[in-house]
Amino acid sequence: MEQKVNYQKQLDAILERICGEGKKPALLLHACCGPCSTYVIEYLAQYFDITVYFYNPNIHPASEYQKRLESIKRFVQTFPSAVQNKIKFIEEYYEPEDYFAATKVREEPELQTEPERGERCRRCYEFRMKKSWEYAEKNGFDYFTTTISISPCKDAKKINDIGLALKSETKLQYLVGDFKKKNGFLRSLQLSKEYDLYRQTYCGCVYSKQNMQNCSKSSEHQCVFAL
Repeated sequence: MEQKVNYQKQLDAILERICGEGKKPALLLHACCGPCSTYVIEYLAQYFDITVYFYNPNIHPASEYQKRLESIKRFVQTFPSAVQNKIKFIEEYYEPEDYFAATKVREEPELQTEPERGERCRRCYEFRMKKSWEYAEKNGFDYFTTTISISPCKDAKKINDIGLALKSETKLQYLVGDFKKKNGFLRSLQLSKEYDLYRQTYCGCVYSKQNMQNCSKSSEHQCVFAL
């Protein structure tokens, strides 16, 4: 049996080292949505000079994308820790066809009905994280990471394996983490409610929306979606 990795312990060690160095490294934080970003921003702001990077062409439809974009922008602009630490925000372009090309879901239709945490999701993580890595590499960041692991529905091992596999020719490093730990997910719910953030009912892509709708109609299954 494969030994389970304690990503929180690894993150604690990195943060302790950073504290000892007395300087905030530059972190590009890929954000999937406002609610998932709340706790991660609150947690990491004291350690890093953060730039929030919103790149999510998987989100369907465009109106849903706009709601999530506006939600996270408002949080970054109003959350005291974000304002005090001068956290920056970048919206990358929105082109849904890039998502389909990267995940090859149309070419492999069996992926369309997969449950959460399957190969379709893994390809989506990899696609967005690679784009984040490329931006961080090009713009001289010290670290990059993503908020995705905060959701109980997401596979932290797959996410961290992807991040660690993105080798850098510069000083750029991947910040490991499983942000649902230390009650991170619970805290994200509290902050989302406190700041009245828009909370979606499905992960993002058209297939997750269809699967959620099908599941909610079935009397044989109970669907619980957690951001």
